[in-house]
Amino acid sequence: MDRKQKLELTWIGKYDEIKLEPRILLEDKSKGYGDPNSENMLIHGDNLLALKALEQDFAGKIKCIYIDPPYNTGNAFEQYDDNLEHSIWLNLMKPRLEIIFNLLADDGSLWISIDDDECHYLKVLCDEIFGRKNFVANVIWEKKFSPQNDAKWLSDSHDHILLYAKDKDNWRPNLLPRTAEMDERYKNPDNDPRGPWTSGDLSVKTPNPRDIYPITTPSGRIIMPPESRSWVVSKERFEELLKDNRIWFGKDGNNVPRIKRFLSEVQGGMVSKTIWFRTEVGDNQEAKREVKAFNNDDVFATPKPERLIQRILTLASNPGDLVLDSFLGSGTTAAVAHKMGRRWIGIELGDHCYTHCLPRLKAVVDGEQSGISKVVNWQGGGGFRFFELAPSLLKKDKYGNWVIDERYNADMLAAAMAKHQGFTYAPDSEVFWKQGYSFEKDYIFTTTQFVTLEYLDLIHQEMSEDESLLICCMAFQDGADKRYENINVKKIPQVILNKCDFGVESYSLNIVNLPEIDEEADDNE
Repeated sequence: MDRKQKLELTWIGKYDEIKLEPRILLEDKSKGYGDPNSENMLIHGDNLLALKALEQDFAGKIKCIYIDPPYNTGNAFEQYDDNLEHSIWLNLMKPRLEIIFNLLADDGSLWISIDDDECHYLKVLCDEIFGRKNFVANVIWEKKFSPQNDAKWLSDSHDHILLYAKDKDNWRPNLLPRTAEMDERYKNPDNDPRGPWTSGDLSVKTPNPRDIYPITTPSGRIIMPPESRSWVVSKERFEELLKDNRIWFGKDGNNVPRIKRFLSEVQGGMVSKTIWFRTEVGDNQEAKREVKAFNNDDVFATPKPERLIQRILTLASNPGDLVLDSFLGSGTTAAVAHKMGRRWIGIELGDHCYTHCLPRLKAVVDGEQSGISKVVNWQGGGGFRFFELAPSLLKKDKYGNWVIDERYNADMLAAAMAKHQGFTYAPDSEVFWKQGYSFEKDYIFTTTQFVTLEYLDLIHQEMSEDESLLICCMAFQDGADKRYENINVKKIPQVILNKCDFGVESYSLNIVNLPEIDEEADDNE
C-alpha cells in the first residue's frame, strides 16, 4: 500500500510549473488622481503577473483580500468535456491563490465571491492552499429577489462568499454595528438611572440542583423555576442582582422574575450571521444602478453592490488597513475601501480599468454620493496612483537569442534586476552603485557598461569591509568576477535566464492552447 497517498483534488495541469517573471510596475502620473503621495494603487495588467509584482514588497502586509473571479458558467468551454473545463478554471485560480496567501498578513482574511458551478471545487482547492483548519465560513448572499420563471430546474437566488483566514487562531472578525431596530427593543419602564434595558429569562434548561430555590415577588407570590429547569444564577448571586435593581418582576411586581440587561452594557455590535439578505447588503440590481452612474453606455455585467463590500470590509478590516482586490472589475472594492478610510490596491486587466474603474475612482475622490457615501458621510478626498505592468524584461531577437527589451531604460533595468535578485530597489542619492539592498550592508548595482578591472577597483575603494555588492552587467573583463570576495559580478541576461518564463504577457483564462485528451487511451482504461 502506498503510504504517501493523501486526500486531494487533482485535475489536468495541476502540477504544471509556472515560473512567473517578477515584473516592475510603471507609474502613469497622467492617470493618477488627487493626492500624488497616496498609497492607494490602481494597476492595469494581467492580475497574476501583477500579484507577483506586488509579492516582494507586500508579502504579509495585506489585511483583507476580496476577489470576485470569473465564474465558470461553461459558456467558453462548450467544445471541451467537463473534466477539462474544470481543470482550466482551477489552473486559473491555483497560482493566484498561492500568491494571495503570501500577501495576507498573519491576521488577514480572504473573501471569494463564487457561484454554485465552482464553489465546491474552489473550497477544496482553498483547503489545500490555506489549510482546512483555516476555513472560517461559507456566507450565502441573496443576490436576486425575483424568481427566474424560465429556469429549467431551480431559480438560483444566491451566491457564495468563501471566507478563509491566513491563521484562524490569530484572526477574529469585527462586530457589525448595532441597528436602530435592535436598540428600539430597549425601554426604561422603571426610570432606571442606568438607561434603557431589556429583560431576559432568569431560568436555564440544563438544571443545576443547587440553583433550584424559591423566589418571592414584591407582591408576595412565591415562584419556583419551571419544571426541568433551574435559575440561571445561585441564590447568593440573585440577592446581589435584586439589591442592584437588576431583577424585573413586571409593572405590578407579580410576574416571573427576569434579569435586566442594559443597552449601555451590551457589546458595541453584533456577530455576523452567515446568511446575508439583499435588504441588508444589496443585490445585483442595486449594483448595476450604482455602476450606471459612472458608465451608462457599457454596464459591467457582474458588479457587486457597495453595501456588500462594506459588510466585508467592516468585518475584516479597520481604518488604515490595506485591502486588495485582484479582480477589480468595475472598481467597487476600491471605491468602498476609499470611502471607509482603508488603503487599497486594485488590479484589473481589461479595458474597463480605463472605462469603469478610473472614472469611478476619480468621482469617489471628488466626493460622489452614490452607494454607501451618505451612510458613511463621505465628502471626498485622498487620491490614488495609477500603474501599468512593465513589459517582459527579456525578448528574443531575430536570431532567437534573449535580449533586453528596448523599452527598458537604465532606471527600469536597475529596478527590474533588483526585483529579480530579491533586492529592494532604493537608489542612493550620493553613492551611484548603491541602487538597492537585500539587507543593511548588501547592495546591488546594475549597469549596461562594460565592467573593467579598473572600474571595479574604484568601486571597491569606496566600500567598507563589512559591505558586499552584486554587480549585474552586460559584459565584464576577464577576472572581474573573481577579483574581490565581497563583489559578485554577474552577466545579463545569463544571471536570470531559466529562473522564470519571459515573454508571457497574459496568464488570463486562455482556451487556445489546451492539453489534448487522448480519447483512445481513455477508452482503453
